Amino acid sequence: MPKANAEMKNRLPTILLICLSVLIMGKTIANETQDSMQNRLLAAAAQNQPEAVQQLLAAGVDIETRDSQGRTALLLATHHDAVEAARTLIESGADVNAMDNISDSPYLYAGAEGRLEILRMTLDHGADLASVNRYGGTALIPAAHHGHVETVRELLQTATDIDHVNNLGWTALLEAVILGDGGAVYIEIVELLLEAGADAGIADNDGVTPLMHAKNSGYAEIVELLSRQ
Repeated sequence: MPKANAEMKNRLPTILLICLSVLIMGKTIANETQDSMQNRLLAAAAQNQPEAVQQLLAAGVDIETRDSQGRTALLLATHHDAVEAARTLIESGADVNAMDNISDSPYLYAGAEGRLEILRMTLDHGADLASVNRYGGTALIPAAHHGHVETVRELLQTATDIDHVNNLGWTALLEAVILGDGGAVYIEIVELLLEAGADAGIADNDGVTPLMHAKNSGYAEIVELLSRQ
């Protein structure tokens, strides 16, 4: 018996080392598994797989986990117009205002890129109407710039600041004139903005008004609309 005790005593450091190694390995595996699950959530959101999104959230994956560019699963779903995945995330409490590394949020991106269904969901779940993108613009300004008529119409039904001026010195009305092509889409956007009360007298940083820009570009229909103001 004394000999057995001595052998056990000699083996104790080895046993402890093995146990410690197992614990460290188990922790590493757990971390890898968590990283893998987070990556799967991001991929499922981008690929519009709401069931997979729901399963991963139920398994405890952080709904606000981010990729290397700071994009949440909801922002990735918005990028890909993955409506059902976005719905699952929003209804599960995803932050519609969470910004990535370049100050895009699900709300702002949906507005800028005309992701109308997702935009409506963000508006129903706490979208920050005063939030601005990296250019200092609200969602309305790039929506007007990119010619998203229905998105502009939707945003004009909110309390968003119609005359907000971005870092370039442009309002939504100025962007619609300066960056638009004067065609039917931009004529309609200008009309919507004016009907909603946009101030046509706000000039850019060089003192040029929307009317002056429209005249300079030869946009006759827009000139007519602005001349009525």
